[in-house]
Amino acid sequence: QNQELVERLSKPDKDANELSFPNKYSATFFGQFLACLWKQNLSYWRNPQYTAVRFFYTGIISLMFGTICWKFGSRRESQQDIFNAMGSMYAAVLFMGITNATSVQPVVYVERFVSYRERAAGMYSALPFAFAQVAVEFPYVFVQSLIYSGIFYFMAEFECNVYKFVWYVYFMYFTLLYFTFFGMMTTSITPNHNVAAIIGAPFFMMWNLFSGFMISHMRIPIWWRWYYWANPIAWSLYGLLTSQYGDVDERVKLGDGVHSVMVKELLERQFGFRRELLGVAGIVVVGFCVVFAVTFGLAIKFFNFMRR
Repeated sequence: QNQELVERLSKPDKDANELSFPNKYSATFFGQFLACLWKQNLSYWRNPQYTAVRFFYTGIISLMFGTICWKFGSRRESQQDIFNAMGSMYAAVLFMGITNATSVQPVVYVERFVSYRERAAGMYSALPFAFAQVAVEFPYVFVQSLIYSGIFYFMAEFECNVYKFVWYVYFMYFTLLYFTFFGMMTTSITPNHNVAAIIGAPFFMMWNLFSGFMISHMRIPIWWRWYYWANPIAWSLYGLLTSQYGDVDERVKLGDGVHSVMVKELLERQFGFRRELLGVAGIVVVGFCVVFAVTFGLAIKFFNFMRR
C-alpha cells in the first residue's frame, strides 16, 4: 500500500501547475543587504580583538604623534616649519592607513569563507554581502578619525578654526576608509590574507615613493608623473596641506635664510598645491573609496577560492 501511495503521489495531477519562483532569493537586494548588514554589525561588535583594539591603538598613536609633533602647526617662521607640519600629516596618513589595511585582511578572509556556505544555501547573493561588509566599516572608521583628529590636531596646534578642523577630519576619514577598502580588495582577489599582505606591500611602497613628500611631483620625471595623480596618498596630502595653509598670507623665510614668501605661495612653488583644487582633492579621495569598494564587491562575486 505504501508503494502504491508513493507511486500515486509522485505523479502530478494533469491540472497542476509547475512550481515557479520569480526570483532566486526570497528577499529583495535591499532586504538581503539589510540582513547582511545586521549580521556584520553583530560580527564586528563581538570581535573586540579587531574593533576595540583598533580604537585603543588609534588613541596611543595619536598621543605619540601629538607629543612628537608638539606645536608643529603653529610654527610658521621658516620653510622648514611648513615641511615639518607636512611631515606630521604624511606620517599619520601612511602609518595609520597601512595599519588599517593590514588589520582588516584577516577579518575579511574569515567572513568570506563563512559567506561561501551561506551563499550556497541560497541565503543571499554576493553583492549584498560585499556592500554590507563595506558599509559596516563606515562608523568604525569615522570614530577612529575623530579620535585621531581630536587628539593630534590640537596637540600639534594647527589653526583653531572649525572650517579647517572639519576639512582635516574629512580627509583623514576618507584616507583611512580607502586604505581599509584597499585591504579588503586585496583579500578578495587572493586566496588568503597572507597572500593579500604580500600583494599590498609593493603598492604601499609605490604610494610612499610617489606621494609628493619625498619627491615633489614637479621634480618627478615626466614619464612617471602620471602615477603621482593616480596615487591616493598624494591627494590626501594635497587636501590636508592645502586646507590648513592654502589661504595663509603670512611670510616665511626660505632655506637661504634671506628671502621670504607667503605660505600659500610656498605651497604652490614647492609642491604645486593650489587652494582652488581643494574641492577636487576632496572628490578624488571619495572616488578612490568607491573604486576600491566596487572592486571588492565584484571580486567577491566572481572569484571563488573554496577548494572543496
